[in-house]
Amino acid sequence: MIRYILTFAALIFAIPLSAAEDMPKVQIILVGNLLTDAASNPSGRATITTSEGRITDIADGWIAPSASEDHVTVIDLKDKTVMPGLIDLHVHLTGDPGGDFWKQATEPAEWGVVVGAKNAHITAKAGFTTVREAGSSQYSAFSLRRGTAEGKIPGPRIIAAGPALAIVGGHGDTTGFNEDINDALASGYSCTGANECAMKVRKASRAGSDIIKITATGGVLSQQGRGLEAHFTDAEMKSIADTAHSLGLKVMAHAHGARGIEAAAKAGIDTIDHGTFADEAALRVMKANGTVLVPTLLAFKGVSEGLGKGVYTPVVEDKIRMTLGEVGKAVTMAKNMGVAIAFGTDAGVFNHGRNAEEFQLMMNAGLTAQEAIASATTVAAKTLNMENQIGRIAIGFSADLIAVSGNPLDDVTILENVDWVMARGRVIK
Repeated sequence: MIRYILTFAALIFAIPLSAAEDMPKVQIILVGNLLTDAASNPSGRATITTSEGRITDIADGWIAPSASEDHVTVIDLKDKTVMPGLIDLHVHLTGDPGGDFWKQATEPAEWGVVVGAKNAHITAKAGFTTVREAGSSQYSAFSLRRGTAEGKIPGPRIIAAGPALAIVGGHGDTTGFNEDINDALASGYSCTGANECAMKVRKASRAGSDIIKITATGGVLSQQGRGLEAHFTDAEMKSIADTAHSLGLKVMAHAHGARGIEAAAKAGIDTIDHGTFADEAALRVMKANGTVLVPTLLAFKGVSEGLGKGVYTPVVEDKIRMTLGEVGKAVTMAKNMGVAIAFGTDAGVFNHGRNAEEFQLMMNAGLTAQEAIASATTVAAKTLNMENQIGRIAIGFSADLIAVSGNPLDDVTILENVDWVMARGRVIK
């Protein structure tokens, strides 16, 4: 393929201008150290060729043709390690941190697109080229998804859930106001009973959801002090999972309490996000059903930084303090029991762009650097059913690449300072 590129470049000046303008843009990336996936070691000098958003060739050594800049761009990363773009399976691009729940009554949904465009750019610059948007106002994440896909705004590939399904009055539903305002603000995705929950899954699918998000248990940041256990009934959760799967959609579940986690896994939910109080019984069901744990350890570090500063209401502060002593324990048990662990942060409850701090927290919980990096590349890609498109550097894969100074397998904190990013063949500046 490289020989083809060299020949192609040499002939450019002999081709009529109108024909040359129609040719695909080619990017040739000169790499100092190539890390194709988390299971490998950096392999030294290499040349990566991309065109139309995909990797078209990978060669040992540096091969740089002379060619018109209009058609061939050479990117010099000879002093960098280049690796696959990172994947975060739990972000909230349309929100920034804070406990002002009342803003839902004062800010239009369109403002979420403005905030989301800012955060999409920040997230991509931090090295995350694919994210799973884990709940937003109606259509805001869908608009961002289209904007980044079409290159109208810089940002990652977005797998968007849209509004989360919740029980009436539960975490994810509109609460904290009087009932007249709650009713006026309701997004229409709360449900009661298996039939209504199935209908809401179909509604979300019709609206454009890539994945179904449910709040399977109580939540730390909601204005309720009723605990963190199961919200949906077993029948409701099974209906949600079965309906989503029949439509070709996976289900991600916000879940903290052990019995709520166990019930969600038993119902066929695909990922347990947070999983704070998961115990051996819950993890055993997850292992048996192939349910993936997305720990979001950084969320707890992030919210703890706001304690005692008037950021959160007293009810929320009590719940934050209740969880802090448990953070990371489920990850240690999950690894020991062979439960798949994928990378997610809950960015949005802390400032976007800090996502890579999750790696060190995962290692503190017992993962190796290789396992932590795999969780944000190959494991996350498989969780999205996109293992043949992203998560590795391979011919035919999306041109999602990042460059760092050093070897992240030796020091995972290197990933907190990414030097260069390409998402779907577009360099993020």
